[in-house]
Amino acid sequence: MKTRLLVAGVLAAVSLGVLSFGTFAQDKYPARPVQVLVPVSSGTTADIVARMYTDRLSQRLGQQFVVLNRQGAGGTIATQALAKAAPDGYTVMLANSQHSVNPGLLDNLPYDSVRDFSGVALVGEAPTLIVVSPQVGAKTLKEFIAIAKQKPGALNYASAGIGSATHMAGAYFASSAGIQLVHVPYKSSSDIIADMLAGRIEAVFAPTAFLLAQVREGKLLGLGISSPQGIRSPIEVPSVSEAAIPGYEYATWYGFIASSKAPVQVLEPLSRAIREISEEKEVKDKYASQGINPRVITLREFDAYIKADMDKLAPIIKAVGAKAN
Repeated sequence: MKTRLLVAGVLAAVSLGVLSFGTFAQDKYPARPVQVLVPVSSGTTADIVARMYTDRLSQRLGQQFVVLNRQGAGGTIATQALAKAAPDGYTVMLANSQHSVNPGLLDNLPYDSVRDFSGVALVGEAPTLIVVSPQVGAKTLKEFIAIAKQKPGALNYASAGIGSATHMAGAYFASSAGIQLVHVPYKSSSDIIADMLAGRIEAVFAPTAFLLAQVREGKLLGLGISSPQGIRSPIEVPSVSEAAIPGYEYATWYGFIASSKAPVQVLEPLSRAIREISEEKEVKDKYASQGINPRVITLREFDAYIKADMDKLAPIIKAVGAKAN
């Protein structure tokens, strides 16, 4: 009798365990709030993009998606936090192009930028506007390149710092055009604008919105944009590919990533919701105001996109000798 009771108890426990596991396995994601790490400070473009999606993800998926700004160290603080978080999909990150730059820029990263993360969804790309001072004497991109070739190392360009998107954009353009430009890193955007207007800096390779007002007023010249095609709004500018360097393309990207160990049954519904949100007119209008082109690539395709971007930038970083302090 005792044996029968023992067997019955074991079977009941196993059945209860199976039932509990089955119930857990069927829990719909998300079952609790999700943390969205942002590697930059509040109010920046990446932060704006992250909050635009988290607000809508909260409404669509029925749980709070909470932004946590973990800026500093070129984005590695937030990325390391993601690498250390439980790989359950309840911590994700809004990454940008700095994620592609850091492996070549920083020695001894505390994570593997490819192995430790999975792409959830690319959501947008911000092409670079090439802005020059009128004092350069170039009214077209070909003229700017010609002047730079005539005076190697005489023209300089400003950036937001070593390894920043604006640094890499200028370095990639110079390499593609076969010219030598002097990189001048800045800590303040207002100082860049002041020095551009004063003619102390000849060029900037930055998002469209950065110097848009000065270009519209004719104080600075927009010579080309790094998207595949030129633009007509908010200003009319040819693409670099059309105007001077066939096939040239460069953009700062924004997209969500998660732990590479996160279950696919979590990543798939999340990436699907992000894709659906990206189709909303209000989101597209917000992108336009930020100079971002909406583009959605999900999961494995986004992984391949990130790896290709790293491969493209690695030789540029090495060639210019860029290393973060």
